[in-house]
Amino acid sequence: MSFSIRLTEEERKLADSYARLHSITLGEAFKRALFEKIEDEYDIAVADEAYREYVDSDRSSRPIEELWKELDL
Repeated sequence: MSFSIRLTEEERKLADSYARLHSITLGEAFKRALFEKIEDEYDIAVADEAYREYVDSDRSSRPIEELWKELDL
């Protein structure tokens, strides 16, 4: 699948520079950026859900020092 993106001259220069810096094609640079963004948003969604589950469970955290003492570390 292919697609096109309209860029200003300044945006194109920046994207070309980034691709050259990383020794990849402009298409690969955009592909990597897209999937990194998707992964980041997925990670945030998973973390938010885990935090909601933690809050809803009525558990509480404790200082790491207590765990170290408990484990004799």
